[in-house]
Amino acid sequence: MHDLETRELRYFVAVAEELHFGRAADRLGIAQPPLSRAIRRLEQRLGVRLFDRNRRGAALTDAGEVLLREARAVLDAVGAAARRTRRAADPSRPLVLATKAGASHALLQRLLDAVAADPGAAPVEVLLCEVGEQAGLLRDGRADAALMHRPYDDLAGFDTEDLCVEGQVAILPAAHPLAARERLALADVQNVPGLPIARWPRLDGTYPDGPGPEVRTQSQLAQLVALGRTLLVIPASSRAWQWPEHVAVPVVDAPRVTTVIAWPPSSRSRAVASLVRSAAGLRGEP
Repeated sequence: MHDLETRELRYFVAVAEELHFGRAADRLGIAQPPLSRAIRRLEQRLGVRLFDRNRRGAALTDAGEVLLREARAVLDAVGAAARRTRRAADPSRPLVLATKAGASHALLQRLLDAVAADPGAAPVEVLLCEVGEQAGLLRDGRADAALMHRPYDDLAGFDTEDLCVEGQVAILPAAHPLAARERLALADVQNVPGLPIARWPRLDGTYPDGPGPEVRTQSQLAQLVALGRTLLVIPASSRAWQWPEHVAVPVVDAPRVTTVIAWPPSSRSRAVASLVRSAAGLRGEP
């Protein structure tokens, strides 16, 4: 069997995501007949059926589901290779460090100060993102390293260095009775009448079941808490973004959270290695 080509993988992913050959063709900017022929050739070469076709469109087979996961990873790797190659040609470029907006703020500031004090270190550009986005930024080459949190973030396939371990706090509306408590347990915050825990998307983009609002951004969450519509439990150092209408109360039995610096295992960058050493020098400070 011949090696798969990135072009046909792009065609396949478009159809798999649209589940409709016409919409996929429009997205790709090609006519539908050559797209359909390309997918049939791909199926013939692999010896499997990737789609069940019907009048309304198409549905992925089990084999198609597997190829979709693999194809996305391959296309991400190809894009990352191109971005890293272009950036490597510019020795003056800054390193890109991805981190969740509002998370590990004090640690991030100390890291930037340490880099600024090292005359041999590459400058660092901070790329602020939303919850769960760091892994994608690392995999597609838009970031060189990232501050992430175990057990919540997707660390699969990355090299990591543990930096600090900390407890968690509940972020509550200041007017709520629980906000007057000195400490809380998880049982205190899991079934609060009229104040459900906010729901973040899982790593696959789906939301867990529950009565709390579905949120994607810190700004959504901050306002919903201020309005008395939800609460959340987060690492203690991530409360830097809390509003005056919020109160943070320690949750004594919440799982401990480890902040790590992560980077692609294929990296041979001396600048990345230097950044990791600077971060490791701050170990233990949340």
